[in-house]
Amino acid sequence: NVPVDLSKFINHISLNFTLFVYLLSKMKKTKIDHYTDKEALDFHKNKKPGKIEIISSKNMTTKRDLALAYSPGVAAPVRKISENPETAYDYTSKGNLVAVISNGSAILGMGNLGALASKPVMEGKAILFKRFADIDSIDLEIDSQDSNEIINSIKNFAPSFGGINLEDIAAPECFIIEKKLKEILDIPVFHDDQHGTAIITTAALINALDISGKSIKNIKIVINGAGASAQACSSLFKKSGVPHKNVIMLDRKGVIYKGRPNGIDQWKSRHAINTKLRTLKDAMKDADVFLGLSTKGILKKELVKIMAKNPIIFACANPDPEITPEEVHEIRDDAIVATGRSDYPNQVNNLIGFPYIFRGALDVRSKTINEEMKVAAAQAIAQLAREDVPDEVVAAMGGERPHYGKNYIIPSTFDPRLISIIPAAVAKAAMDSGVARKNIDDFDAYKDQLKQRLDPTVTIMQGINSYIKKNQK
Repeated sequence: NVPVDLSKFINHISLNFTLFVYLLSKMKKTKIDHYTDKEALDFHKNKKPGKIEIISSKNMTTKRDLALAYSPGVAAPVRKISENPETAYDYTSKGNLVAVISNGSAILGMGNLGALASKPVMEGKAILFKRFADIDSIDLEIDSQDSNEIINSIKNFAPSFGGINLEDIAAPECFIIEKKLKEILDIPVFHDDQHGTAIITTAALINALDISGKSIKNIKIVINGAGASAQACSSLFKKSGVPHKNVIMLDRKGVIYKGRPNGIDQWKSRHAINTKLRTLKDAMKDADVFLGLSTKGILKKELVKIMAKNPIIFACANPDPEITPEEVHEIRDDAIVATGRSDYPNQVNNLIGFPYIFRGALDVRSKTINEEMKVAAAQAIAQLAREDVPDEVVAAMGGERPHYGKNYIIPSTFDPRLISIIPAAVAKAAMDSGVARKNIDDFDAYKDQLKQRLDPTVTIMQGINSYIKKNQK
């Protein structure tokens, strides 16, 4: 029973949104680094400094509104929560609130620049949570390099949040902090630099193997790099079916093998194997997969030549990969190549993962994000890339319709189905593995609710509503 004029208005908004995405895609054809430092600084400084703000989700226009929101009305939910802490999910924003936390010890590959310097990055992460999964998020920068101090800080303020996203914390401290927090907290703790990269890379691997006609149980993988993300990728590969002995990891000193006398700690030792291989050249002979999480240009053409038939190369160093797709295709026409860059096909982008993984975890009030949930997310992402893409993706890619194949093994970040497919898979895995505190009875209805969160028209109307809330008459 929508009035005709209103219906036309909604259609008009949807049409204009599609046009906007198309025009944006035309702008996207320029290289991603075509901006100056001044433009970036002005972007962060103009209007209101920074990138986030807080607005009320309730009307605050009358004396009665104030009485309900604060004193004396606030006493009623306070009493309920004191009697049963679980009701905090019903009466506060806890269930849709994630803390994005860093100490600035490993900022975007720039190194240890301090907690305060990490704030622009953490604010950016917070707005990605909101934009792509409708999750409220606040950044918290902890000015400490001491793991125990960081753990204690997070433990004490964690009850305010439904989940904790750790970011840009150097290894091995990131392992220590995440492991301990997962033990003592009953909410999801997720170090995205590790697990987000691992989930997207595993999804890409699943599809690359499918296209290449290879079995995950019979492949040889070389991982160059032994940091947090590399170790997480190795672990998830094995959880997905790759035999431990088939994964060769290298750090700056070469192959990580059992009995190596130096450069081994308790975390790297978990990835050591019995092998006589010692160098990257040794390891690359007949390798099916190369995963680079290391440095620019380290994978030479001569090493690509000695890989197995239909090689899979994930060169994920940023901003410059271990080898460029052009260099690979000069010598191999049977290779599948992915990078971390948006100006090449097959971008390994954490944005496809973390907002939606948290969305599913929060919606079932999960106690953690476990391996089953990570595998479910990777499989859901892989499956989505095999389906025909919707028009929104076509518009975002400048009128080109990608098809599942060597140049499209990972879904586009513009795919509107991400919000319904991945959270549902994660939520179901949480329920099946016994870490969910709330069950979803009707997954079809749940997927519909997820779609409505980020429907293009709804997104525009949310912007209008936010403006009205801040500028009430």
